[in-house]
Amino acid sequence: MRLYIETRVRADMETLWDRTQEPSRHQRWDLRFTEIAYLPRPDGEPQRFRYATRVLPFLTVAGTGVSAGERRRDGDRVSALRFASPHPLSLLEEGSGYWRYVPTADGVRFLTGYDYRPRWGRFGRAADRLLFRPLMGWATAWSFDRLRLWCEKGIRPERLLAHALAESAVRLLAVVLAAVHLPPAAAVVTAAAALFLPPSPVTPAARRCLRTPPARTSEPALLGILEHS
Repeated sequence: MRLYIETRVRADMETLWDRTQEPSRHQRWDLRFTEIAYLPRPDGEPQRFRYATRVLPFLTVAGTGVSAGERRRDGDRVSALRFASPHPLSLLEEGSGYWRYVPTADGVRFLTGYDYRPRWGRFGRAADRLLFRPLMGWATAWSFDRLRLWCEKGIRPERLLAHALAESAVRLLAVVLAAVHLPPAAAVVTAAAALFLPPSPVTPAARRCLRTPPARTSEPALLGILEHS
C-alpha cells in the first residue's frame, strides 16, 4: 500500500521549496537520509541524485534516483522521483513517489505519496509489511513535522532532534522510576501518562501529520511521465 503523509506548514512557498529541494537542506531534516547529493545533469535531462542512509555506525546503504519538478499556473508545485538501491542489505529495492505543494490562505499544504518494492522475496515482503513499512511511514511523518517546526519557528533541525531525544529520555526515566518506586496501579498510570501525553510544541511528532489520503486524491501526472522516462 502506498504511503501517504500530509502536513500544513505556515510558511511561504519559497522557504518550503528551498528546504525540500536543496540537498544540503533536505538531508538536515529528513530522518530517512544521512546524505543526499545531486549528480551532474546534462541540459534538458531530469536531475539525478545519490542518497545514503547510515543504518548502523559501520553500515551505510546507498542508492541513486532521478527527480523532476514543475510549477503550475494555479500556484501548486509538484516534485516526482524514482529511486533504487543495488545494495544487497537494503530491503528497499526500487520505488517512486511525489511531493505536492498546495498554497493555502496561511501557508502550504505539503504532502507526499510513495511506494517501493522490497527485495529478499517472501521474507522481505513479510518484514516490510510488519516492520519496515510502518517504520518508514513514521519516519516520514516525524521528518515532516520536524521540517514544519523549522519553517514555522526557525528552530534548527539539529536542535529539534536534541529536543526529541531529551524528551524521550525524560519519559523513559519517568517510566523506570515509577516501576521502581510506586505501587503497581500508580506505576501503570504514571507510565501511561509518560508515554501518551502530547509532545512539547517544539518536539517533532509523527502524530501531528495526516497519514490517510483524503477522498479522491490523485497522483500527479509528472510521476507517470518520470516512471516511464
